[in-house]
Amino acid sequence: MRILKKLLVGGLALVVVLAIVGMLLPREVAVERSIVIDAPASEIYPHVSNLKATTAWSPWLGQDPETKLTFNEVEAGVGAVMEWASENRNVGSGYMEIVEAVENEAVSVALDFGDMGTAKAGWTFDEVDGQTTATWGMVADMGAGPIGRWMGLKMDDWVGADYERGLQNLKALVEGG
Repeated sequence: MRILKKLLVGGLALVVVLAIVGMLLPREVAVERSIVIDAPASEIYPHVSNLKATTAWSPWLGQDPETKLTFNEVEAGVGAVMEWASENRNVGSGYMEIVEAVENEAVSVALDFGDMGTAKAGWTFDEVDGQTTATWGMVADMGAGPIGRWMGLKMDDWVGADYERGLQNLKALVEGG
């Protein structure tokens, strides 16, 4: 009986410590990746500012070709909306809307993943001598609870790999003509 009591107290202490440490972790998580594309920003920007065009290089849509996509009437720029729904847990369901667009310089989007939360994502383009560094970034609020904050420690690994794959796809699309 004494051993069981020690195990129970030890387990409870571990849970309390993990919860306290979790609350000390950052609430906001940022992920960012960049790539140099051998093209001016004007040749890259249309592939990002038009949400229908993003389907050609998206790192997620290749994981589930059956993903249901819906677009609003705004073709590109501020106000353009894309909704997606997939049974694949790596793709999931969500909503994105372009909230800011500066031609050949930047695009900002608001993301809503339903129960998974919201995030802000964006692109910047820095052109030098006909080459452009395209940077894709995201900032997500992991919530007030310790579990979300612990999960935030893995966001760079999870999302970063997808961003790298998407950037490679975009580079190949733009440079391939």
